[in-house]
Amino acid sequence: MDEECSQLLPSVCVVLADSRQPVADDTFLEKFLDWFHTLTKTESSLLLLQKNPCLTELITCVLKLKDPSSSTLSFILRLTGMFAASESCFQYLQQRELLNSLFGEAGPLSSALWEEASVRSGWVQGVHSMVQHQSAIHFLCNCGAIDVIFTLQGDLSLFVASAANQLLVHVLTFSLQSFQIKQINIKDCDWPICAQKLIVHLEESLKSNSISRIKQSVKLLTSVFGCCHDLWTEVLWSQLSETIVYLLEKEPVHTGHSLVDLFLSMARSPVFSCPECSLWASVLRALEHLNPAQAGCLAVGVLKLQECPQAVRIQALSVLLQPMDCVLKAASQPLEYPGLLDKSVNDSSTVEALLSCKSSCASLLCQTLAHLEELLYLVTCLPVDLPCISLLKSVVTILQFCIGRATPASSLGHKISRNLIGCFRIQMSTLDLLGAFSDRKNHSLFMGSVSDILLAYLKSPDTSPTVLKKSFQTTLNWLVSLSETASSKDHWQQTQQFFPDLFLVLQKRLCSPCWEVRDSTLEFLTFLVKHLRDCSIFTEEEQFRQVLFSSEVPKLTEALLEDPESYVRASAVMAMGQLSFLPHLISNMPGTENGNDKEKSIVAQLQDILATDSECFPRRAVISVFIDWLRDGHPEVLKDSEQFVSSVLQAVNCDLDWEVKAGGLELAEVFCAQTLGWLSLAGCPYASVLSAATRSAHLSKSLQTFYRVKLFEFLFGALCDCDRPVAQKACNILIALRAELCDENSMKEGPRTDLSRESHGIAWLEKTLRRWISCAEPCPRRGADKAGPRDPNNLLMILGTIDLEGLHRSLNRSSDHIEKSPQSLLQDILATVGTFEENEADCY
Repeated sequence: MDEECSQLLPSVCVVLADSRQPVADDTFLEKFLDWFHTLTKTESSLLLLQKNPCLTELITCVLKLKDPSSSTLSFILRLTGMFAASESCFQYLQQRELLNSLFGEAGPLSSALWEEASVRSGWVQGVHSMVQHQSAIHFLCNCGAIDVIFTLQGDLSLFVASAANQLLVHVLTFSLQSFQIKQINIKDCDWPICAQKLIVHLEESLKSNSISRIKQSVKLLTSVFGCCHDLWTEVLWSQLSETIVYLLEKEPVHTGHSLVDLFLSMARSPVFSCPECSLWASVLRALEHLNPAQAGCLAVGVLKLQECPQAVRIQALSVLLQPMDCVLKAASQPLEYPGLLDKSVNDSSTVEALLSCKSSCASLLCQTLAHLEELLYLVTCLPVDLPCISLLKSVVTILQFCIGRATPASSLGHKISRNLIGCFRIQMSTLDLLGAFSDRKNHSLFMGSVSDILLAYLKSPDTSPTVLKKSFQTTLNWLVSLSETASSKDHWQQTQQFFPDLFLVLQKRLCSPCWEVRDSTLEFLTFLVKHLRDCSIFTEEEQFRQVLFSSEVPKLTEALLEDPESYVRASAVMAMGQLSFLPHLISNMPGTENGNDKEKSIVAQLQDILATDSECFPRRAVISVFIDWLRDGHPEVLKDSEQFVSSVLQAVNCDLDWEVKAGGLELAEVFCAQTLGWLSLAGCPYASVLSAATRSAHLSKSLQTFYRVKLFEFLFGALCDCDRPVAQKACNILIALRAELCDENSMKEGPRTDLSRESHGIAWLEKTLRRWISCAEPCPRRGADKAGPRDPNNLLMILGTIDLEGLHRSLNRSSDHIEKSPQSLLQDILATVGTFEENEADCY
């Protein structure tokens, strides 16, 4: 602790101990604790107390107060626990009987303030901080604190209850960290005293009739097995396993979810990974006795484990497949799809009963679908084989049930049909799983039931906008997967008959009165064209392009640039940005002779949107499209990239939306990289032999290009922008440009002065920019008075003169950089009670 803080600390302690002058802001106390937490990591806690006796006096004074504030008492409990974490400091405080007065029966436990959750929380946190040595463990056992922690496990405050549970985990693991197991199979080990108390408490709680006590104990064990992987955990399990397994025999199992968490926590521990471990027998019983929802969570967890025994794996997989099997059998299916399971490992009556009830049907299927989707994405690294074809058929069957296209084959089928028809939740979850199947390369099935059900959802007027969006995403997943797989080229060619139907749907949906539908359709079109226009299969096949340009989709998309809804206009901009690339790919198609004129009109429309649209979303979309056009070499941009960039920067410069300006800066960055990039080609065999004259000539040419598009005016203006992200990005670009342009070779042709010895900031730059705009006088700069304000070399000298590094540091500082010192904190505490009236509080 520095000298200034040591001088201020006694006054602060007096304020904190005075109940008549409460600290106005409780966050001061949190910062005070944070400061001491940092100090105790670097300095001796005992020396801190000895050199600053005011701290001990503070603790004593607060204990003597008749009615301290709850925040102050909580603060003292946590501060004392922090100091007592050091064993020497613990003994120092114990000699003064402060620990018993705070954490023992004589402390706040018997006072009215114990009713305050903040005091109980402070007590738990103080004890947790203190338990870092065996002396603290013995203290807890002797002063009755362990029983208090047991009580706090069931506290009404969830924060206190959670903290108490974490504290018990810490106490048990810490008390046993040096405990050596000599005989694994012995039941009554010579546990340490504190551990014995905890284990007895656990056994009593697990055998009690209190559901809350059982859940607390199971949660405690879950944390213990999750954080500690010592051998004593195996002995602990051997003592408690029978009691825990007995909980599975109760009907119903009230602690099912807690037991699932416990078993998964243990299964991930290397102590229990052995296939012969008794844990797996308990897991098998849990999969049999838990209800399908709880068993499903356990099943998906154990299936991810490489060490899972085969018998457990089979049982877990059957748990997940059983609901899907029931649905598949409930509908009339061809003979090749009799079901997913040869025989049910579990009694199917429970699952059938849940599927027969409307509320439980949706919950069970949604959970099962989510679990299967999770496994499907991990199937390449899972030690389990999923029956993908039959499972995919069951997924399609669920979607058919939801829109009334499935034929029930039994009374259960009729009940499932009534439960699933129009069920939004099931449709969303099932479409997610169907999309995940696209990666499984089951492409031969696409042109059958998969494409049929997707088209049915895309066409149906009853499909909600959110389900329609999900249907588009799933369709896109399948089409992308088909186009990317070389072995599926034949399947891709077969899907050409799918596109006419698809584009008829798109035409209809683009005319929907619902703006969400129009928006989702445009997004789908954008992503589809973006992927396929660069796909090798796409360049070989003409049918997709023929279907696209023979439909009304491009014309309708262009019309939506004037949609009344800004989100739709933005999506139309993105779609047109992709469609505008296509005419040069189909230049031989009939009716495209005027493609260039059409393309020009699209460019003009987008520029007009950027300049005039009142909503920010379309303008952001336009600048995003323009960046792609410049980066990917759009034909219209390549005709005159300088004019294109200049006009875009001019429009962006007047925009008030910071994201549009940031997009303009990205466009400028791409343009700079393209203009200067050939000098920086890594690995170019000719780069090392470029003469100084050649490099200088190219830099001079690049500078002239930047001058013509008014790049520096735009970047300097953005550097002065009030939006921090804009100024930061502009600063980064200018620093990179200066590294390329402002060297001896590029500057020697210009008027050299001693400007490089000066540094200027934002205020000077803003003044210069104002003079540029007025063009009333040249740039105020020694040795350059005769130079015009926009002379390229003059611009270059301004670039070399601005203190960009200083601006970069300033822009990257957080808003609370002004004052963070401990001295400021102590002064603020005193200022709030009027001790230092001349100091303004600068709470950070």
